[in-house]
Amino acid sequence: MTAFWVRYARNRGAVAGIVILVLVLVLAMAAPALYPRSPWAMVQRPFLPPFTNGGFPLGTDTMGRDIASAVAHGAGVSLLVGFVSTLAALLIGIPIGAVAGYFGGRVDDLLMRFTEFFQSVPNFALAVVLVAIFRPSLVSIVAAIAIVSWPPVARLLRGEVMALRGREFVQAAVLSGQRSGPIILRQILPNTLSPVIVLGTMMVAAAILLESALSFMGLGDPNIMSWGYVIGAGRTVIRQAWWVSLFPGLAILLTVLALNLVGEGLNDALNPRLSRKTR
Repeated sequence: MTAFWVRYARNRGAVAGIVILVLVLVLAMAAPALYPRSPWAMVQRPFLPPFTNGGFPLGTDTMGRDIASAVAHGAGVSLLVGFVSTLAALLIGIPIGAVAGYFGGRVDDLLMRFTEFFQSVPNFALAVVLVAIFRPSLVSIVAAIAIVSWPPVARLLRGEVMALRGREFVQAAVLSGQRSGPIILRQILPNTLSPVIVLGTMMVAAAILLESALSFMGLGDPNIMSWGYVIGAGRTVIRQAWWVSLFPGLAILLTVLALNLVGEGLNDALNPRLSRKTR
């Protein structure tokens, strides 16, 4: 574990990424204490510029709502959607990829054709259709993002399992009489954690962007404040009140950048040989 953190710390961008991510997490957890009022509450005059009133440092939007409160409360929503939808996508993609890679043959063909069916439709278009069908809500958004995000996981697991199923320790487990299920769970999947963890961090970032895009288009949960909603609410007045879209946009930018940097650092730390070859 110490060696892992030493390798991770060598990547300064990854360290900066985890610092930014921790700050966003702290902001999300502290939002109810910092801004006890509802982020939907109209607390000042509309279009109050930023840094002109100490009580509202980021200004107000078209309805007189506090932008700082919206950014703080939206952090929790974006992170929740990102992490939960990624977890759901992993729970779908890992079993499919593992079964396809281990058994091969017709099972592999059937599962990969099923995976390709989902990959044949653009992710965003499919997510829009799914959210529209099930009505915009936090649950439908998480489900839609998970459904469009699992195919890369399945393909990654398939390749990793196919590379591992011929290894000596797997063959030894087969010869000892173990069933396929325990072999996959105990022998193969633990050895695929590194690429899955790295991919997972990238998926969280992609999920946050996708949720923001859906909210920007008006397909977010109407009862929950999110970064994408705030940006969408300010797009029609961007010349008059640029700060309404700017600050939540910066929050998305920094969070997604931090997650990508963390993913890069995890890749270097978990695959030291690969990181040496690329230098």
